[in-house]
Amino acid sequence: MVDRTVAVLAGGLSHERDVSLRSGRRLSAALREEGLLVEEWDTDASLLERLRTQRPDAAVVALHGGEGENGSVQTVLEMLDVPYVGTSSQGCRRAWDKPTAKALVANSGFTTPDWVVLPHSIFRELGAQAVLDAMVDKLGLPLILKPHQGGSALGTQVVKEAADLPAAMVGCFAYGDTVLAEKYIDGVEVAVTVIEGEAGPETLPAVEIVPESGVYDYTARYTAGLTDFFTPARISDDAAKAVSELAVAAHRQLGLRDISRTDAMVAEDGTVYFLAVNLSPGLTETSTVPMAIEAGGATLGSVFADLVGRAVSRKS
Repeated sequence: MVDRTVAVLAGGLSHERDVSLRSGRRLSAALREEGLLVEEWDTDASLLERLRTQRPDAAVVALHGGEGENGSVQTVLEMLDVPYVGTSSQGCRRAWDKPTAKALVANSGFTTPDWVVLPHSIFRELGAQAVLDAMVDKLGLPLILKPHQGGSALGTQVVKEAADLPAAMVGCFAYGDTVLAEKYIDGVEVAVTVIEGEAGPETLPAVEIVPESGVYDYTARYTAGLTDFFTPARISDDAAKAVSELAVAAHRQLGLRDISRTDAMVAEDGTVYFLAVNLSPGLTETSTVPMAIEAGGATLGSVFADLVGRAVSRKS
């Protein structure tokens, strides 16, 4: 491992660039502690030339949002035959689109909040108010609005009153041209990390998320002190087993690889709802994956060093 070179890909041009750079810096430091030779590379116009002329033994995709999670960067790595940690380009495309992920997980027998998906154009063509009224009739209030693609809860809005819906839709459309509207589920929000090892995908202890504002939005995710975390989550043994089974099933059903994080809600009646899956989860100081790794008795560096080894082995 000492002579193994690793390129940590971070940054990019998505709305989540700053978070990605923070994840990349933390991961790079952790891998260096494991004895790997690590370089941090931005995903700009110089990336392909660097991959060809400074070819690493493996790359780790620490990109959040945009081309780093929709399969584009993964496709480039596959074209250049560079081993990398993370999900393949095909798996990325399935998980990146939230409605697709929800449908595939629901078809596997798991529960997800009722939802509708509507493009911006339908509001112009059919009349915004008429469409919004139909949405409320279908899902009720409160409901939650999300861009159908993207991460870090950018553009996510919780709407409790019908009068607030038009402004919330505008805020959501600022991050994409299609909105996913979901029935709001009240309960305990948890994040479950899946790591692949020799025995296959296994879960780490679930992390319970308690944002001060009541909504786990971008600010609550990345501002220290605005969210309390509990690891393991303060849920029943049955619920803990159910969220673990859900996370592994989502990982497998969507064809994910190496590492993923499933977000779920445990309702008061014990029902577990699938919310979303993240194939390139954050690794910042306030991110849940490092918390889960520590609770599982490992370190960020050791886990990712093992994943680098798996990536290299896939090529040989």
